[in-house]
Amino acid sequence: MIEVTNLVRRYGPHIAVDHASFKIEKGEIVGFLGPNGAGKSTTMNILTGYLSSTEGTVKIDGQDILEYPTEIKRKIGYLPENPPLYQDMTVNEYLSFVAEIKGVPKAEKKERLKTIMETVGISDVSKRLIKNLSKGYKQRVGLAQAMIGDPQVLILDEPTAGLDPKQILEIRDLIIELGKDHTIILSSHILPEVSAVCKRVLIINQGRIVADDTPESLALRILGGSHIHLRLDASEEAVSKALGKISSIKELRFQESQEPGTVEAIAEAAHSLSGSAEKTDIRRDLSRALAAADIPILMMRPLDLSLEEIFLKVTTKEDAETVVSGEEK
Repeated sequence: MIEVTNLVRRYGPHIAVDHASFKIEKGEIVGFLGPNGAGKSTTMNILTGYLSSTEGTVKIDGQDILEYPTEIKRKIGYLPENPPLYQDMTVNEYLSFVAEIKGVPKAEKKERLKTIMETVGISDVSKRLIKNLSKGYKQRVGLAQAMIGDPQVLILDEPTAGLDPKQILEIRDLIIELGKDHTIILSSHILPEVSAVCKRVLIINQGRIVADDTPESLALRILGGSHIHLRLDASEEAVSKALGKISSIKELRFQESQEPGTVEAIAEAAHSLSGSAEKTDIRRDLSRALAAADIPILMMRPLDLSLEEIFLKVTTKEDAETVVSGEEK
């Protein structure tokens, strides 16, 4: 659906986007993340056709955005961080105005606007001035304007910025619902929201795509393999003896226990024979060895990285390798 190849955008000597490449399939909801100044907004502006690239290509549904700009813009709905709302219009007037700009046929306009307002939950404020609406309702109006024209792609920049927890949940649920019929790119600094909505994330840093995968796969590669967090009713010596000869365990590290009289350890799985960081389930080996040693297991859970931890590791570690398309490069 969306194919970006070697995208470059220069501002004089400054390179805002540096040979970025990625693909987004139809029906995906993808989180697009990056620190301030990383090139995220520039990339989104190029995708929407508001900004031209210096080099590279952007194709939407197989069409190059430079060769078919009008056709491409009809396929994209864009919600910027600050929605372009006319404060002295009513909601209905504003959406009617946007529908005219986007070329919605007059015979279809009324019914389409009614459907969109019902979808985003603003039918009850359709006759109110936009300037008198709450921040949450203004965001919904902005989302409604992005949906006018029935675009195949929705690009949402900070759609929950400034909203209270209840409004954030409402917008989150709405985005998930919209994802059933649209391809969505979601940019947000609220990473738990991205985790809740997106199954895949793109992370850009210093103009380059440094990560492209599911949060789970990124965490697995950053950790270097499967890690199991254990809390055991035994001594460190007994645990080391019980687990020390298991070939599937690469390393066993002890740490301070949160429960008096117990031991906590992190068991790291050995890499596969190919040397890759494929997920290895070592829980059965651990359970058998600990049971044979008569060591009670009080806790056993995978050690995962949150999206915040992944984001920090791939954007702040200066010597970190770039992680893209399911591979380390």
